[in-house]
Amino acid sequence: MIKGLPEKLQKLRAKYGYSQKQVAEKIKVSPSIVSGYETGERTPSTDVLLQIANIYNCSTDYLLGKSTARPQIILDTDGLTDAQIQAIQNLIVSIKNK
Repeated sequence: MIKGLPEKLQKLRAKYGYSQKQVAEKIKVSPSIVSGYETGERTPSTDVLLQIANIYNCSTDYLLGKSTARPQIILDTDGLTDAQIQAIQNLIVSIKNK
């Protein structure tokens, strides 16, 4: 078991709003294996750890506890106009300033 990994996986999955079944489909394992990762009963392989890092847009170092940098959320702005993107940026700034 990797110290702190189960808790990080639970928090990241909740943050992204995924079910264990959805994560399982993305990494091509059964939901019970995802549950095992989140309870610490199982340890993901290197390949699976890389897939998980990609799903949650974080580094494997973060998942392994070697980095405390929190994962960043990337917004998909494809199809938005420059004005819409600017409005989103303004909203974020406004929220941060509250």
